[in-house]
Amino acid sequence: MARLIGVGDNTVDTYVHTRTQYPGGNAINVAVLAKRYGHDEAAYLGWLGQDERGQMILNALAAEGVDTSHCRSVQEKPTAYSTVTLVNGDRVFGASDHGACSLLYLEPADFDYIRTYDVVHTSAFSHIEKQLPELKKASRILSFDLSQRHDQRYLANVLPNVDVAFISLSDVAEDQQDTLLRRMHTMGPRLVVATRGKQGSWVFDGSRIYHQGIIPVEAVDTLGAGDAFAAAFLVEITNGTKIPLAMELAANFAAQNCTHFGAFGYGESY
Repeated sequence: MARLIGVGDNTVDTYVHTRTQYPGGNAINVAVLAKRYGHDEAAYLGWLGQDERGQMILNALAAEGVDTSHCRSVQEKPTAYSTVTLVNGDRVFGASDHGACSLLYLEPADFDYIRTYDVVHTSAFSHIEKQLPELKKASRILSFDLSQRHDQRYLANVLPNVDVAFISLSDVAEDQQDTLLRRMHTMGPRLVVATRGKQGSWVFDGSRIYHQGIIPVEAVDTLGAGDAFAAAFLVEITNGTKIPLAMELAANFAAQNCTHFGAFGYGESY
């Protein structure tokens, strides 16, 4: 089984309607959920503040068996946070602060450590774009979550360094979807993976566009569903699973992740 490391963003998702905080962040979520799904080893490398939120994140990762030995706790800024409310089970984000994440800078020792992993996952929230070429050199498979960033300039800057690109299509017209996926593929990624909420997911491999619907479930919280899909999909394709089956298994894992609060649990009252 392959080893995966999440590099970059972390946050504390603050549910204002229940006064509960949950550890999260795309890079963290994918690392934790990949390990839960089946990766033998997983790690997270990122910068956190020297505060209670940062310690909460580190405690949760330790409980999940995710290596944090190369994380940094810094004094300059607090740990990142975002406020979240739920509307019919769907997350709605409010105020946020990138905090210590915005200070991230990888050094040679970090790249040496990253090279020991098979899959590297990072995101548009990780403030790592300037170091992507170096990160690509240190990665066997580099996965990148674009969130909803699909402007031409950003894609042209990021995608040449990416092997597997994830993107949310919630604000893209359906009749423009296939064109966007094909355009993204020409920029470098081997696979382009897109999600559109309740309509499911799509993968373009350069020759065919595959579609997978969602798996019905009694959802209580969709936070982390896309990250769960990404984690399981990465595990499966790394292990040689064919794209259609990888998508089906990932959709099922994402559905199950919607049956609890927070991206991967560990809620604490505040």
